[in-house]
Amino acid sequence: MEDIIMAPVIIFMVIVAPIWLVLHYRSKGQVSQGLSEEEYVQLSELSEMADQMSERIHTLEAILDAETPNWRSKL
Repeated sequence: MEDIIMAPVIIFMVIVAPIWLVLHYRSKGQVSQGLSEEEYVQLSELSEMADQMSERIHTLEAILDAETPNWRSKL
């Protein structure tokens, strides 16, 4: 009975555990390196888009305030 349990444990310890550890610490290393150049460019583009959306929302709110002063209370 113990042989049935020991075989999968040995296979896990010899094959799966080392691969698991290597992949785990490799991903930890990538996280600690910070943003790559491509990720930084993408983050900058997303920031610009968020700024543009914020300006549009401000403009739309100003238009609504001028045309329908009580529109906020109707929400």
